[in-house]
Amino acid sequence: MKVLLAIKPEFAEKIFDGTKKFEFRKTIFKNKSIRKIVVYASSPIKRVIGEFEIDHIISLDKESLWQKTYKLAGISKSYYDSYFNSKELAHAIKIKATKKYKIPLCLELDFNIKSPPQSFVYIDN
Repeated sequence: MKVLLAIKPEFAEKIFDGTKKFEFRKTIFKNKSIRKIVVYASSPIKRVIGEFEIDHIISLDKESLWQKTYKLAGISKSYYDSYFNSKELAHAIKIKATKKYKIPLCLELDFNIKSPPQSFVYIDN
């Protein structure tokens, strides 16, 4: 089983070019056996463009998490603060190995998912 995440194209590209080593989330999936994330690049791309292995997940208060991850965050502090604005607890998925697909996949045709997830969705692919 894997998890599919919708990620803004600019951040998805940074994941696959190696400049973003953490994916930040307000909520994290409960299933601790998940080892791979499938990346759906949101509008305007609207395609599944690759996947990455999870090294580990860090869950801390938002200031401590930033201090631990900012060098490899791939986002600005102002974006981070805005994203976690109303949250005390923040999560960072440490990215291990990435695999960008040669041909992007369609959410509905290839995964039988009608619309991108707000947070995440478990998939069997």
